[in-house]
Amino acid sequence: MRDALDLNAVRVYAAVVDEQSFAGASRLLAMPSSNVSRHVAALERKLGTRLLERSTRHLRMTEAGRLLYERAKPLLDTLLSTQEELGAVQRELRGPLKMCMPGEAPRLLAPILAEFCSLHPGIELECDTRMTGLEVLREDVDLSIVFHRGHQEDSAFITRELATLPSIVVAAPSLLAKTGIPRHVRELKSLPCITTLSALKGQPWQFQGAAGEIVKVPVRSRYRVNSGELAVAGARQGIGFAIVAAYPCQDDLAAGRLQEVPLDLRPAPLQLLGAYSHRHSVTARVRALLELIQVRLAESVSPPMEPRPRETA
Repeated sequence: MRDALDLNAVRVYAAVVDEQSFAGASRLLAMPSSNVSRHVAALERKLGTRLLERSTRHLRMTEAGRLLYERAKPLLDTLLSTQEELGAVQRELRGPLKMCMPGEAPRLLAPILAEFCSLHPGIELECDTRMTGLEVLREDVDLSIVFHRGHQEDSAFITRELATLPSIVVAAPSLLAKTGIPRHVRELKSLPCITTLSALKGQPWQFQGAAGEIVKVPVRSRYRVNSGELAVAGARQGIGFAIVAAYPCQDDLAAGRLQEVPLDLRPAPLQLLGAYSHRHSVTARVRALLELIQVRLAESVSPPMEPRPRETA
């Protein structure tokens, strides 16, 4: 199979013809004149024929040069037009945006989504709260909102941290009256606990050690739910200890319906993640929404975050 032509060299050659000079092509392409000459010479060597007849006053295409220009110029123009069109699609905030999130996320995100659509009338938003998790990105979904606690598993998907939600362990006063107040995380192994499947996937509870490492504590659970709100409701009824984000518990803590349980290790914070399937396929619509979510949550429930988002593959 013959080696393909260097498309960049063909582009430089077409610019020389269009500008009728090497100097003009140099200005057009923002490229040193020596590089322009080098590209054209390399192209002539590749083709085994001269493309241009040069003199001090004139620049004329040879027959071979004219054939190459006539065949290549429409292709180059089409590629440039396509590049500009695709760039406009990436920059312009209009068009469909399909996303999904767990049922508890609207409490945090509903005002932000409404604000985003108000700011960008060209956006056509579809948000499904029945589908959750990274697996839905294999479907026709641009963005999935995910709650996660602890280290992220390796994944083919790209995740962007939107907020870090401090977490606490809580229990009803009636349960604490029966079990006593535990002081060490190891005591939780023998106590009734509530597992939130959406964040932990049935794994042991996760805490942060002194050096920031994750410490896993296996717990007993007969009440396994897929919602932080259900976990809080179960804890309120004295079914078990719950590890939950601190922000939705404030009213229950203030009213005495729940009590924070101080332990020797802090619970690993709950992370709110935006996930999409491939870094290069993310549109300007998705990026703009993720940035707005990040900013608004940093103003309300999340501690300050680094200015550059961390993205992991």
